[in-house]
Amino acid sequence: MALFSSLFQRWRGTAATGDPRLLPEAQLSGPMPWVIAIMIALTVVAAASGLALRNAAQTASADLEGGVTVQIVTAAPSERLKQAAAVVAVLAKAPEVADVRQVAQEELNTLVEPWLGTRPGDDVEALPIPALIDVRLKGPATPDRVAHLRALAVPVASSARVDAQAGWLAPVFAAIGTLQWLAGGLIALLALATIAAVLLASRNALGNHRETIEIVHMLGGTDRQIARVFQRSMAFDAAAGGLVGLLAGVVTIVVLSRQFAGLGSGMVAGAVLHWQDWIVIAAIPLAGVALAVLTARMTVLAALRRML
Repeated sequence: MALFSSLFQRWRGTAATGDPRLLPEAQLSGPMPWVIAIMIALTVVAAASGLALRNAAQTASADLEGGVTVQIVTAAPSERLKQAAAVVAVLAKAPEVADVRQVAQEELNTLVEPWLGTRPGDDVEALPIPALIDVRLKGPATPDRVAHLRALAVPVASSARVDAQAGWLAPVFAAIGTLQWLAGGLIALLALATIAAVLLASRNALGNHRETIEIVHMLGGTDRQIARVFQRSMAFDAAAGGLVGLLAGVVTIVVLSRQFAGLGSGMVAGAVLHWQDWIVIAAIPLAGVALAVLTARMTVLAALRRML
């Protein structure tokens, strides 16, 4: 009777205070917090990557949405300049055009020189580089508007080629979309892995304390009271692991952002995280704790119904 009395007092104290002594290990002494930390860190990095890619695509799309480029492709420099001036004059009168300018030859030389492998003293201007005209529309560069600009430019410049700037990056936008889906899929897989880890840990704890749980049931303990002990312990472990994982993920994000910032690419410069994105990232550990607690509760209740 002394044994039953001791177990009853232990159960009453556990149910009242939420002290998770039914579990075999104290917080941070077992692998579960570290498993959750790894899952949270990977989820944070995946989510940050997806959000940064989305921001980069949105920034690039906004910059190129109303942009149209006109190329004057002819080998004769004098004819090239003549046709470019004629196109600028015609397009400047178009009602849908907000701004039009011919890109200076010096600017073109600077853009193409790194790709030509020129050396000091080489005459870049002798190369048949097309004249470029940058056109900014008052709205998006729809196919109808591009066709209208082409109809205006071709009669005065037979070698003119009119293209929407966004069309050049269409494959890049498609690749970014694919990477975003991959990031989302990775987050889903990490969530499933977390559920599986919590499920196995909960079943293992139940198996190790089966006799104690049966005695507690005999003394009047309910399934919900026993499940509350397990989920409280899991909440502590998940919170500790989530905090460690969040810190590790943020450090990884900072290191990667500095590495990519050194590339100096215009599109990469748009891959930044805004304050709304940081709120989403900060909520990941909270979601992890909620997922772990819910999984532990459902696992314990289901096991108790089969056990007793």
